[in-house]
Amino acid sequence: MIKNLLDQKLSEVCENMSGRVSGRFVVQRHQATHLHYDFRLEMDNVLKSWAVPKEPPSQPGIRRLAVEVEDHPLSYIDFEGVIPEGMYGAGKVEIWDKGTYILKHRSENKIEFTLHGEKMSGDYVLIRFKGDKNWLLIKKSK
Repeated sequence: MIKNLLDQKLSEVCENMSGRVSGRFVVQRHQATHLHYDFRLEMDNVLKSWAVPKEPPSQPGIRRLAVEVEDHPLSYIDFEGVIPEGMYGAGKVEIWDKGTYILKHRSENKIEFTLHGEKMSGDYVLIRFKGDKNWLLIKKSK
């Protein structure tokens, strides 16, 4: 509870310092039918979410497919555990990385942001394939 309040306050401080919208992010390692990573950005009072089939990029220039999936409630940002068989997304979920981010640019087909996590840190961009739910998640060069 206290950690959540501190994370929220840090987001507010980042927003006030940058003059830009800021929020939290999480990457959940999800051992479902196939291992993948769920990349989530706190935006518009929900977690905007993408399924990333391979480990998210931590080095500049690496590109990863990121498939847009349904928004998740904010409460899901701290979820770790097992989703029971027979339910959507059945399997083990664990937090792989989390932190805060600063939004630099957002349009229908491109989202640019700076992540402040343990494994994912630096400038990133999500670029949508034209009219599709498929995006590229790229760590930008310095």
